[in-house]
Amino acid sequence: MNNLVQEAQVLQEELVGIRRHLHVHPEIGMELPQTTVFVKKKLEEMGYEPKAAGPGGLSVVAGGKKPGKCFLIRADMDALPIDEASDDTCRSTNGCMHACGHDFHTTMLLGAAKLLKAHEDRIQGSVKLMFQPGEELLLGAKSMIEHGILDNPQVDAAAMFHVAVGMPFPAGTILIPGGGAYSSASDHFEVTIQGKGGHGAMPEHCVDPILVASHLYLNLQTIISREIAPAETAVISTGIIKAGEVNNVIPDTASMKGTIRTYNAEVREFILNRVQEVAIKTAETFRAKAETHIIEGCPSVFIDAKVATDVRQILGSVFGKAVINPTELGIPRLGGSEDFSFVTQKVPSVMLMLSAGSPEEGYAYSMHHPKAIFNEAVLSQGAAAYAITALGWLEKNAPVHGVKA
Repeated sequence: MNNLVQEAQVLQEELVGIRRHLHVHPEIGMELPQTTVFVKKKLEEMGYEPKAAGPGGLSVVAGGKKPGKCFLIRADMDALPIDEASDDTCRSTNGCMHACGHDFHTTMLLGAAKLLKAHEDRIQGSVKLMFQPGEELLLGAKSMIEHGILDNPQVDAAAMFHVAVGMPFPAGTILIPGGGAYSSASDHFEVTIQGKGGHGAMPEHCVDPILVASHLYLNLQTIISREIAPAETAVISTGIIKAGEVNNVIPDTASMKGTIRTYNAEVREFILNRVQEVAIKTAETFRAKAETHIIEGCPSVFIDAKVATDVRQILGSVFGKAVINPTELGIPRLGGSEDFSFVTQKVPSVMLMLSAGSPEEGYAYSMHHPKAIFNEAVLSQGAAAYAITALGWLEKNAPVHGVKA
């Protein structure tokens, strides 16, 4: 497998060019017309025949010449609606930004595609490459699954990489967690409180929705502190409270919006129900009414222990001490969410992280920050790691006597 690392290093300059093109031209959402055309053209130049998998999604298959299983590797392609403020020489100027490193993911997977095409004869089965839109909306993976990304050939296991920046481990570190829930489920709530407006000097004639919102803000936290077991981890954060326009008028309505993060499916369902109940009852206490709306995002990324162990052995044999279980670094779980979780619900999967710079190396800002920058030196390593993960897993799980397990 070491030869793949060397071959990827030869591609480094090409990969930097691809990444910079993507970074300068970020697109958001499910429809990524420029990005999809660009990626499709690159794949066709390599000899692939890209297929659409839902709006904005592309897939190609490498291998298939030898019997075996199918391993999927995925990259997301969408950016964020952030006005870039970094000092990057290829900074975006269109009001959007690859602040989460998806330009890195797409570039690395294109690099892996080139490596896999060059070694197609040695693939024990097939590798499916998934180029996904809409991850930031938590919609893209689900859409691609609905459009058959896990079929024809049927996927047996899957992996994704996510670059990390501004975290306390050096560039090139590969984090491979153990089994179980790794990233949090993501859901959102919206509450509209209907009170009765009036003059601020005569509150006795009003039903103050701001008062209700204030109590509800606090009451929601009691779900975490008094209704969830200490051994569980969950977060309810209210990010928006809006009400009123005039300083001496009690408004008719107030609104609240927030996010819910959980790891346990039962805890997730419990909190979603309790948010609605607490909102309605809190409003009733003060003679108001509350209308709640829950927007379900995605479940937790669930790491398959066996796939994770296989991949840790495969990459560890190549990258040595750079491969670490994040628990050793005090990161047993991620607070953020990732819609690759929908894939992990269907097939045994693993989520890996690749450091693209630490604060000590001059990369002070984390993902989603308008000043975030990423170390391009890891592009070739990421491309190689993608390809090695797929090839190694297929070889490790190859059928006996040509019969697919």
